Amino acid sequence: MSVRWVWLFLDLPERDFDTAVEFWRQVTRTELSAWRGEHGEFATLLPTEGDPWLKVQRVGGEGGIHLDLDVDEPLPEAAERAVSLGATVVGDLGDVIVCRSPGGFVFCLTRWSPDPLARGQVRAGVESLVDQACLDVPSSRYAAELAFWSQLTGWAVDDPDPDDEFARLAWVDGTPVRFLLQRLDEEEGTVRGHADLSAVDPAAEVARHCGLGARVEGPGDGWTVLQGPAGHRYCVTERDPRQGPPGAH
Repeated sequence: MSVRWVWLFLDLPERDFDTAVEFWRQVTRTELSAWRGEHGEFATLLPTEGDPWLKVQRVGGEGGIHLDLDVDEPLPEAAERAVSLGATVVGDLGDVIVCRSPGGFVFCLTRWSPDPLARGQVRAGVESLVDQACLDVPSSRYAAELAFWSQLTGWAVDDPDPDDEFARLAWVDGTPVRFLLQRLDEEEGTVRGHADLSAVDPAAEVARHCGLGARVEGPGDGWTVLQGPAGHRYCVTERDPRQGPPGAH
């Protein structure tokens, strides 16, 4: 299966939805598209330059993130491949097939539509970017989940170490979002996810977010955990957003 583009959806709960949308619009320095969907539940965050890769969506429950994978193959073929690797199809909307990974993380398969005017993701001159999806994986599910995502995307695991808490998939073909998997201390549970930002000046970026209504939950080894004004957790990491995947601008 050939993944040509990745959309990262910020799934925001109904409560404080407008506050959360405005927070992420300011954090990402983007403009909001028109609302779409059967119930006007999602919109795209439009960057000043280049192609978009982030969307916001109103959801029930606590929210989180999910991913849409734009693929070359007809969607039934892509879904069959995902199921053969351990995924479960939970919904077929025709132009979108909703799946769960072996560990229960929701993702969607969508058909890639080539655009001759596409510019890809523009990184030149940016101070920060939401450019990583971190899947938080209970320890008993970690090996299977890592194998699933690597096989589904065809992206190798970078520097695999079975004892490491983290694993990254190779960042290829100008895709806008990198995949990181984190092994949790908890043994059981459903795989969930959060968004990570890269930042030229992480300390200044954290301060900017706090000025927009976020609060710091705590530092990590190369990252800071924050909570947005609507309660969603995410991280600012010590990665340079100007150093993206092959094909980045």
